[in-house]
Amino acid sequence: MTEVKSKRGEKARQTRRKIIEAARELFIERGYGATALQDIADRAGVAVQTIYFTFGNKRSVLKELSDVTVAGDDEPLATIDRPWFRRSLAADTADEQLSELVHGARGILERIAPMAEVLRTAATIEPEIAELWQRDPDPRFVVYETAAKALVTKPDARAGMSAEDAADILFGLLSPELYLVFVRDRAWPPERWEHWVSETLHAQLLTT
Repeated sequence: MTEVKSKRGEKARQTRRKIIEAARELFIERGYGATALQDIADRAGVAVQTIYFTFGNKRSVLKELSDVTVAGDDEPLATIDRPWFRRSLAADTADEQLSELVHGARGILERIAPMAEVLRTAATIEPEIAELWQRDPDPRFVVYETAAKALVTKPDARAGMSAEDAADILFGLLSPELYLVFVRDRAWPPERWEHWVSETLHAQLLTT
């Protein structure tokens, strides 16, 4: 019985992945408003009823797609608990921590960049979409606040830098909005953005 449940669970997870991947392709190709659930079902090779049963509506599909895109997979593990982030917190120096943090942030931003316009236009079509991400405190800020609290305790952190100020700087410089300004609007390669933001954060947060 356990083996049967396990196989069913894995099949359900594979179906969920197919739906999410189909939605990603179609939202980017056509836009959120021009994509119907039937289109997603056809692309995924499932019945539209399966999408209704699994997600309920198109907004929920978009929400999970966004979460999976940020994470890089569908594991129920928050950024703050992911190995790369825990590794950055455990670094001996602020310099090492920033290197790990910026590289990890770049991975997230590279994945989310193609979805930025989809999310923006979707929120104008259905204002309820914005409510799906409205949480207090902002989960992204919590990540950088946690990073800042660890960073200011390291021997090479800038003297007198508060965790609050460090969190604000990380939150701003590692934001999707600023990433898109350089990589999408100004056509910087992601490697160039990573080098620039690393140097900028070092100048702001570390001893010179």
